[in-house]
Amino acid sequence: MRFQKFSLITGAAGLLGQMHAEALLEIGKNIIISDTNSKSLNNLKIKLKNKFKDSNILAEVMNVTSEKSIKSLLKNVKKKKIVVDVLLNNAIIDHKFKSKNNFSNKTRLENYSLDMWKEEIDVGLTGPVLCSRVFGLEMIKKNVSGVIINIGSELSVIAPNQKIYSINSSKIKPVKPVTYSVIKHGIVGLTKYIATYWADQNIRCNCLSPGPIDQGQDKKFLKKVNNQIPLKRLANRDEYKGAIKFLCSDESSYMNGHNLIMDGGRSIW
Repeated sequence: MRFQKFSLITGAAGLLGQMHAEALLEIGKNIIISDTNSKSLNNLKIKLKNKFKDSNILAEVMNVTSEKSIKSLLKNVKKKKIVVDVLLNNAIIDHKFKSKNNFSNKTRLENYSLDMWKEEIDVGLTGPVLCSRVFGLEMIKKNVSGVIINIGSELSVIAPNQKIYSINSSKIKPVKPVTYSVIKHGIVGLTKYIATYWADQNIRCNCLSPGPIDQGQDKKFLKKVNNQIPLKRLANRDEYKGAIKFLCSDESSYMNGHNLIMDGGRSIW
């Protein structure tokens, strides 16, 4: 039985999800965009279809924390004679800093609730494990050369500098939550584990660790971050597309277990 190859992106309705999707479509990949938010997912599909008119795009609601939900998506695509040969683990809960609506003291280590910890670890770390297991095993079963890409961060290799989140006039001392660092460091470990675990099954696994992205943040905040980056600026949303294309293609056929850091040099200081 012949199967059509598709690339699956988790958390596709998030900040970088659209850029990952565009990168894959630009190199002629068929894609499945997945997320928990059906409305955002359908809106993204419409955007992508308008830009890539002859593309093959499926939108599938999936909760990466639920193995049942992941297997349900697998069942749906198998009915359509589709095999996922590229898995892009992108889903994450990421608290964004805004000066007028900052993290609050709830994000501090001493105040961080166990419920928040569990929810974020489930999405950002357990999710990639479950998706890799389900779709990785299917790649092996279908005997396809598979690629798994995990999305890390510059905080996969360094600690967050909490000073950039401080607000001088406020008694609240917001910080980047502990979960994000733990998840992103863990993602690199997961990448290395899978890269060796399934190397003999023709499945490669690598990690892309982006730096911060310019989203029109508060000018004072941007200045603090820029001072920590040798290139003196944040990334544009589309600057990681080339890396995704490389990691998903045969151009990186001898790269396995690598963490590709693209952070403007922030992590080397």
